[in-house]
Amino acid sequence: MENGAALAIPTNPSAALAHLAEHTSRYVEAGLSGAANTTKAYAGDLKRFGAWCAEHELDPLPATVATLAGFVTHLAETGKKVSTIQRHCAAVSKAHALRGVDSPTDDKKFKVLMEGIARLKGVRQKQAPAFTLANFKHTVKSIDGKTLAGLRDRVILLLGFTGAFRRSELAALNVEDLAFSEEGLIVNLAKSKTNQLGAAEEKAIFYSPDFKLCPIRTLQSWVQRLDRPTGPVFVSFRKGERLTERRLTDKHLNLIVQRYLGPKYSAHSLRASFVTVAKLAGADDSEVMNQTKHKTSEMIRRYTRLDNIRQHNAAQKLGL
Repeated sequence: MENGAALAIPTNPSAALAHLAEHTSRYVEAGLSGAANTTKAYAGDLKRFGAWCAEHELDPLPATVATLAGFVTHLAETGKKVSTIQRHCAAVSKAHALRGVDSPTDDKKFKVLMEGIARLKGVRQKQAPAFTLANFKHTVKSIDGKTLAGLRDRVILLLGFTGAFRRSELAALNVEDLAFSEEGLIVNLAKSKTNQLGAAEEKAIFYSPDFKLCPIRTLQSWVQRLDRPTGPVFVSFRKGERLTERRLTDKHLNLIVQRYLGPKYSAHSLRASFVTVAKLAGADDSEVMNQTKHKTSEMIRRYTRLDNIRQHNAAQKLGL
């Protein structure tokens, strides 16, 4: 070390282990935690589980197999979806892992119970619907881009769709994440749902010949109005369309999408529609995955919304 400096290492071995244990615990907790939205959902699920246990005078942690079985049965009987019940179980499992105790979710009999619930209630998830490209173009062009709110909202729709962004990714975007060039735009994702470790991950956005439908030129106009080199891309307004630096939440983004596309759609529809439109245009799974950052083709098939059975059907290729 320079100038004879040395690391301060405790001379007492037990003290050294205790010192490291504090850091180990912090790293373990970070490893067990997930995306911010997932962590928030888990917190609500654990609160609900704790309240149910308190009502029935049962211990939530560590929970017995019988306790968790009673809770998931209650959820199933009160109409909760299978995916919601599974998320509650995942939250309980993580809570037990954080405390270093066995989770009742690992019990074989409990797994049989969950299989039974899935069989009787069905596991098909309600998915955000996809929109048609013609409807999307018409909607975007109808937005008044001369107003600040209209310009911002047009960027949200265009960038969200062409970049196949999750709404949490859109909300987290900063100006410094954007790299414009003559060839297009590269968006750097600091983190995402499937990239919790912050590995380098980028999305490419391309120019459109139609100015009103061009995600890059529309975004450039918006960034010019922000007039700053750093900070959140999508922000709220004060009265009179005065810009703030308050980052829009993913819930706000969802409301903006619904305002223009309709209540049956969501911000996730932008991502789902990218997959559907790209597949109908002939893109293969690897091309789609390069933008969505999905890890498997199975997820692409799940996300593809081909609502019209005639749109994508081998029956029309039989040659009869």
